[in-house]
Amino acid sequence: MTDMKKDLVIIGGGPAGLSAAVSASREGAEDILIIERDTRLGGILNQCIHNGFGLHTFKEELTGPEYADRYIRQVEDGKIPYMLDTMVVDLAYDDGSGDKIITAMNAKDGLFTISAKAVILAMGCRERPRGALNIPGFRPSGIYSAGTAQYYVNMEGRMPGRKVVILGSGDIGLIMARRMTYEGAKVLCVAELQPYSGGLKRNIVQCLDDFGIPLLLSHTVVDIKGKKRLEGVTIAEVDENRKPIPGTEVFYECDTLLLSCGLIPENELSGKLGVRMNGVTGGAYVNESLETSVPGVYACGNVLHVHDLVDYVSGEADMAGKNAAAFILGRTGTDDGNVINIKTENGVRYSVPSVVRPALMGNTLTVRFRVGNEYRDKDLAVYLNGKQLMRLPKRVMAPGEMEQIVLVKSKVEEIIAASEAKEHEVVIRVEDKA
Repeated sequence: MTDMKKDLVIIGGGPAGLSAAVSASREGAEDILIIERDTRLGGILNQCIHNGFGLHTFKEELTGPEYADRYIRQVEDGKIPYMLDTMVVDLAYDDGSGDKIITAMNAKDGLFTISAKAVILAMGCRERPRGALNIPGFRPSGIYSAGTAQYYVNMEGRMPGRKVVILGSGDIGLIMARRMTYEGAKVLCVAELQPYSGGLKRNIVQCLDDFGIPLLLSHTVVDIKGKKRLEGVTIAEVDENRKPIPGTEVFYECDTLLLSCGLIPENELSGKLGVRMNGVTGGAYVNESLETSVPGVYACGNVLHVHDLVDYVSGEADMAGKNAAAFILGRTGTDDGNVINIKTENGVRYSVPSVVRPALMGNTLTVRFRVGNEYRDKDLAVYLNGKQLMRLPKRVMAPGEMEQIVLVKSKVEEIIAASEAKEHEVVIRVEDKA
């Protein structure tokens, strides 16, 4: 016996969860609950006090808290209920009813369960832990993830250190290079293991180039000096196999090392539910409706795949909310049995979604993906059942920036109508210029 029943439970009150809730409510879903583990809504945006958010969604430049506030006000205006300081600890599927059983806890209610017709996973992502980095030496104080340093500086007003080296060129690390400089610290360099940056080009320009901070591509930290407090790090160049090249070592005296070495979708709950997972993204496999392998369970935002822009998170979540509402209200449409599997190859690492039911897609469908290397002056080629759908010239493609294509339903249906099979295949690949 569950403690309460809801039509839709959204796990996570960050930008994805907020946008999904607003969308679902707008589409007619009424019995909605947002569950957020933090003390307030907004998620990671609350500590992102820099601007650059909202250009796509609101057509103006906002800070992270300002962007979050736009959605929080919509949630409040729509009287959408939410629980704060509440942790979801388990997620299960009831084979009999098809309901999803959420087990959560907080200080006020203790441990309780909720039965929901649909669930939207919007838990976001976390930073890769420093323990995953194979760096010789001690682990003295002064080593932080870039996100932790951002929290200290922006939320608590305290500086982690004054002489800084940053390992990894993810967007948080790039932004913190500028932030630490603003606060009077000296950022000596940003070292990146790969031969390309993991962040947006605009962040490299605005956060490093504008401040004269060197970006050392194909470099990594090979030694850490200091026992109680960090005293310095040794950085070396690496070869094409990412092995340090002897003789290239340079010692940097510093008191702080910030790690910006990637983000991981928060999918422990998804695993408990038995959702089919994608080993490349760390998120779930989803169809054109952003529905996972478990009926009535949707995923969006950074829990699905790590995005480069929060505007894309909100747009994706808007779609998840709309489709979850349609599921609850029985308006999902009729499936004709045709299925398109999306295959990525020759430089394209993954796609979201990975499977499409043409009968249930809208007039157009945006497919997002990332490449696995830096490519210049190449074509992005898309084929359906061996027939070329589109060929897009690309001046530059890099892993730090998401790419996208738009599938047009009329074109898709025209090609699959010529086939007697029900299984079809879209292939997305990088090719030399035609």
